Amino acid sequence: MLDTIIEARRKDLGDGLVVGRVLPVAKRRMVGPFVFLDHMGPADFQPGAGIDVRPHPHIGLATVTFLFDGEIFHRDNLGYRQAIRPGELNWMSAGSGIVHSERTDLSLRSKGGFIHGLQAWVALPEALEEAAPSFTHVDDRDLPVTDDGRVFLRMVAGSAYALTSPAPTLSPLFYAHADLTDGARVALPPDYSERGAYIVSGHIRFDGEIYEAGRMLVFKPGGEPAIEAVGGPARVMLLGGEPLGPRFMWWNFVSSHQERIDEAKADWASGRMALPVEETEFIPLPE
Repeated sequence: MLDTIIEARRKDLGDGLVVGRVLPVAKRRMVGPFVFLDHMGPADFQPGAGIDVRPHPHIGLATVTFLFDGEIFHRDNLGYRQAIRPGELNWMSAGSGIVHSERTDLSLRSKGGFIHGLQAWVALPEALEEAAPSFTHVDDRDLPVTDDGRVFLRMVAGSAYALTSPAPTLSPLFYAHADLTDGARVALPPDYSERGAYIVSGHIRFDGEIYEAGRMLVFKPGGEPAIEAVGGPARVMLLGGEPLGPRFMWWNFVSSHQERIDEAKADWASGRMALPVEETEFIPLPE
């Protein structure tokens, strides 16, 4: 039932933050509506250091930020200011266009500390790509969980395992955080045609083979492929959904139409997209 194995590629974002880029890759551009997945850290910042992702634009997608350790402070040009902490969800739907920054707050920077989490991008249905941008934050206590002592599951976005997240998803998908004790098993939900399991930590066995952290297993449609933690506990992100059709993707822009990507590039280069209040610097359009 295994379709593809994707190995995260190391990418240095500067300031001591190295990510593992999982999606997209040439052999697999999307899993369901998921077009992008970065594994952030774990990174240990020295006092005075932290994340400084300057204001940058998005169109045609929703960013989904989820942390295991640390804190990131979000600012956007809709006026939202929000700290995201472990177990919480930031869901930002860019739609027709949004600009945001992601930084370590000054109150935490003096102490340094760990950061560890994932950021995913979810493509929007074509009919909603130009919807008004929006932002939703969900506290950890409001994300549904199930825990039988062997498998802990938190539904970050979408629906599966009889759990439904309050995140405002716009197409059928699931995105779940799973912690497994040694020998525990979890099956991928059968209700979605595209499904993947990204190994955050530990080792997973599937169909007699063992896979280490930094790998995503992408499964063929049908059935309920089950993965098992081996050699100790494992942490996995389970994700997938229904495909939305091909998408163009350039830098931070996703669209069903190349012309819309070109328009967004021109808008950002000419300063027609407003910055968040309190922000003056920005990431220029790549050459």
